[in-house]
Amino acid sequence: MGGYQPPSAEEIILYAKDPATKIATITFNRPDHLNAPTADARLRYADLLHRAEIDDDVKVVVIRGVGSNLGSGADIPEAMAMSMDPSAEGWLRELRVDDASAVNFPPIGSFRHGSAITQWYANAAAGCRSLQEFKKISIVEAKGYCYGWHFYQAADADLVISSDDTLFGHPAFRYIGFGPRMWTWAQTMGIRRFQEMVFTGRPFTAQEMYDCGFANKVVTRDQLEAEVDKYAQACARNRPTDTIFMQKIFFEMMKQNQGEYMGSMLTALFEAVGNHAKPDASELTLDEDTLSAGINNAVKDFDEGFPPDFRLSKSARRRPE
Repeated sequence: MGGYQPPSAEEIILYAKDPATKIATITFNRPDHLNAPTADARLRYADLLHRAEIDDDVKVVVIRGVGSNLGSGADIPEAMAMSMDPSAEGWLRELRVDDASAVNFPPIGSFRHGSAITQWYANAAAGCRSLQEFKKISIVEAKGYCYGWHFYQAADADLVISSDDTLFGHPAFRYIGFGPRMWTWAQTMGIRRFQEMVFTGRPFTAQEMYDCGFANKVVTRDQLEAEVDKYAQACARNRPTDTIFMQKIFFEMMKQNQGEYMGSMLTALFEAVGNHAKPDASELTLDEDTLSAGINNAVKDFDEGFPPDFRLSKSARRRPE
């Protein structure tokens, strides 16, 4: 990993529960890195949701972030280091292979080299789709940036309560063109609105996400935590946990009838073969030069070419053309 030492998964993903209210809280605790989860943190997140689903002390899970943002997506420096590591040790760990030394990862150039990890994102145990199969009630508290991996969580949650300063989107639409929850975003936002996000790469405001039916409530930042707590208390008091479990099975069957899991697999397929797409001259691509310079810097530079209200960065959105 080239000396890169992020915090432990236990430091990044905090968990607490109150058996009296049956409300648990998962908190992303890495505000200096916009709450970016490492691969290990995503696995811990998946494990915590699995534990909460089994735990009779839990009926509702609230998901929130420390600091000004819910989060801006995965740990890109770690992801870059893992993708360029010929040993694939990091990817094997993310794939939950206990003894990496005993496994020979598919070679670079094979379809399975990239597809193994993108198909894994369709598995609830990977931490990218975990909320989709969660049989308790989940509430995402969105604020600041809700990008990338954190946007996955908002798509899969039962309820999204947002502060009015939140931006929703995925930087991958600027440098890849796909994201693992595309099918679900199209369902929850409406296909025309989501097509606008994909084709322009622009983030949507909290009000826009409320107007298209993605967010349940938009409040000011100072009201956000109290509003989320009000919803959590109401959900926890409303019906027995057994009833909630049955309700969630109903909604899961409905989503699967609409092809949710198939959508995850299709997106993984497109991501795996995406490097075969011929880039245009002015396009941002994940070539060796971009990876070496850093995706974050490349995305920021590319962002400057868009109209201010289409930019991903809040500071860039405040600058004129």
